[in-house]
Amino acid sequence: MRITEQQLEAIQNKRNIAQKGTLQRDKRKSDVRVLGRLKQGAMNKTERKYNDYLESKRMKGEILWFKFDCINLRLAEKTFYKPDFFVLTSDFELQVHEVKGHWEDDALVKIKVAAELYPFSFKSVHWNTKNNAWDVRHF
Repeated sequence: MRITEQQLEAIQNKRNIAQKGTLQRDKRKSDVRVLGRLKQGAMNKTERKYNDYLESKRMKGEILWFKFDCINLRLAEKTFYKPDFFVLTSDFELQVHEVKGHWEDDALVKIKVAAELYPFSFKSVHWNTKNNAWDVRHF
């Protein structure tokens, strides 16, 4: 079977687009989602901003320690929850902080199940652009 140069170019373009992890529109939602995820231990823009916020709290003595992407909590057989930040407060309370721009149903279920199973304080943080502050939700 022979193909023309135009057909070969079209096939190569399709392959390149698929490999780049281009944007894909979710038909159920109006927003655009990126295919793929960041490498393990890599922070997105909101997580970096929250990391800086936690660092300032650590410098003030409000928290003693925090770590990004460091633990995996087992929820069930083959089901895990990996929180964004694990925080030790100045009162020696261990907290789990999840940084979200938007909640998907599966992530919401996982954090609620983890809050029932583990003796940590679970919090969700979201950057509120109107107030220029972090909104905190407790589980």
